[in-house]
Amino acid sequence: MKFNSNQSYKLSAVHHVIFWSIYFLFNVFKWGSYFDDYMYSFKTNLFGFPIHMMLCYFNIYFLMPYFVFKKRYITYIILILSAIFLMVLVKFNLTYYLVSTNVWPEGPEPTTNLTLNYTIDMMIGELYVITFATAIKVTLDFLNEHRRVADLEKAQLETELLFLKTQISPHFFFNTLNNIYSLAVEKSKKTPKIILKLSELMRYLLYDTKSKRQSLENEILCIQNYIDLERIRHNHELEVNMYISGDIENKKIAPILLLTFIENAFKHGAHKNIGNVKIDINLTIKKEFLYFTISNPMPLKTKHDERFNRSSGIGLENVKKRLALGYNKNDYKLVIKNNDNKFVVKLKIKVS
Repeated sequence: MKFNSNQSYKLSAVHHVIFWSIYFLFNVFKWGSYFDDYMYSFKTNLFGFPIHMMLCYFNIYFLMPYFVFKKRYITYIILILSAIFLMVLVKFNLTYYLVSTNVWPEGPEPTTNLTLNYTIDMMIGELYVITFATAIKVTLDFLNEHRRVADLEKAQLETELLFLKTQISPHFFFNTLNNIYSLAVEKSKKTPKIILKLSELMRYLLYDTKSKRQSLENEILCIQNYIDLERIRHNHELEVNMYISGDIENKKIAPILLLTFIENAFKHGAHKNIGNVKIDINLTIKKEFLYFTISNPMPLKTKHDERFNRSSGIGLENVKKRLALGYNKNDYKLVIKNNDNKFVVKLKIKVS
């Protein structure tokens, strides 16, 4: 089973460089146009952007993992505000000594000192940058987590389907081997023929059921082999009528899905009754749907009824799970009921 993620949301160093470069140029032209002085804007942003970057990465890769994700919110707020205030002090001094003594030309008045208004405005600006960068990181983390969960659900689905298949296949082998054992004890001439049929059945179950969908033709061929095995065992006491209508070519179905219903009919119809037993099977293809019906007589009641009722539901429950896991709910309809001492299964399933 392959566990692949076809799409990941990870940022390389190149992405970081491109992001900050575009953001830097945007701010240079924005404030250069505002001040009508692009060189001044370039210098202030040249000092300001390393501060932006340090605060953003400090918040994303240290403060949030160690404080926000661990629900230490008060400590986080104190640390982020302290870090921003410290960076504002650094920015003030760099601007004052290396660019201009008027550190806040866009302010309401010339500012040469570290005032409260300047500090608040700069801190809000840094919060804006931090929030913007953090939102990008959180969004990417959310997308990656969503993808990871989707991959895990897919892997779990494939694992469960595989598990259900492995529950079914040994059941067929066990019953058929019992048939061979009975014939071998009787030294029946039918033994070689039934072994040949079993080998064909095993080949299908072992090698052709690994994919999610198998051709309907192969599934029907497998059913016919299974029916032949049962006919050899029951002789004239068993009457099986199988009708197929419609075009079965180029149609796909989940492997050994129909075979489970067939096996269930023989196990609880033919094997549990004495005398002649009649099983009717009908497969009709109409457009993109297969209409499958199978009926068998209800088993005779014995003192082991309770044990029988528990065991008889295992195969059908597996089929229900496989249908729910492998098909959309609008692609199939399963009806199981008792009519006049007959057990009837009707399945409408998409096979296109």
